[in-house]
Amino acid sequence: MKVFVAGATGAMGRQLVPRLVRAGHEVHAMTRSESKQARLREMGAVPVVADALSAEQVAAAVATAQPDVIVHQLTSIGPMDFRHFDRGFAQTNRLRTDGTDHLLSAGQAVGVKRFVAQSFFAGYDRTGSMVKTEDDSFGATPPPGMSQTVGAIKHVESAVAAATWTDGIVLRYGGFYGPHTSLGVGGEQTLAVQQRKMPLVGDGAGAWSFIHIADAAEATVAAVEGGAPGVYNIVDDEPATVGTWLPYLAEVLGAKKPMRVPVWLARLVAGETGVVMMTELRGASNAKAKAELGWAPTHATWRDGFRELVAREAARAGAA
Repeated sequence: MKVFVAGATGAMGRQLVPRLVRAGHEVHAMTRSESKQARLREMGAVPVVADALSAEQVAAAVATAQPDVIVHQLTSIGPMDFRHFDRGFAQTNRLRTDGTDHLLSAGQAVGVKRFVAQSFFAGYDRTGSMVKTEDDSFGATPPPGMSQTVGAIKHVESAVAAATWTDGIVLRYGGFYGPHTSLGVGGEQTLAVQQRKMPLVGDGAGAWSFIHIADAAEATVAAVEGGAPGVYNIVDDEPATVGTWLPYLAEVLGAKKPMRVPVWLARLVAGETGVVMMTELRGASNAKAKAELGWAPTHATWRDGFRELVAREAARAGAA
């Protein structure tokens, strides 16, 4: 098939594009940067230069490619700042609202058969079970300071669901880790753990779901090639509380144990958003994706993946 990938040079794009090419698809890979065309050619893709926030440029790019499938992986995430979470995601939120609309409009104009879009697990409402399925309430009560970000994710999901002219698939990814992510070698979150700047807040009862970036890419290929329209959690097999995964990560990184701070102090430093992320977040189940996409993560648990991360870190240090 012809597959049009928007957001082809980010952490996901670097994993996804080569996999699509190896699977025999003709990949048209969109970037807004002229300088990244060579990298896309090296991955086996046809480079497409367009600004995702320009309806005219996106329409022209999609019309030229005439794809069977569009994959929406557009993000532009800056440094993590829990106190000003929506501010840090402002550009990504535009890509998830205006960018989504532009891609859908362009896809409808050329009769795209399938539209696959990125979402994120952290929008599940923080009531009831600590592990959520795709049928659970999502985005009704966003954490304080994340209303714009969760609203943008909901826009992606509702817009794709409303596109009855195509097979719309939404992938609610877990927290990415691995190459070129913030929880990879030299990544922002990795360094924060190593430098003891990511504390345990209160009881650390917030449940997170992770996914290795390579496993997320494999799931995306599966969604390009099959699966019924709808929403799928793309996460590993082991949702875990912050109180479980954060000390483990610090240990395997050879870092000191994370500091433990009371909720009231964390609220002063990281705001209400940081407190919610550490104490109230809900994880997600991957049962539907396994059953209906025929996919399973190679890194079944973040425990294995984090150990692999440390091995890469050691290899990099040895090479230096």
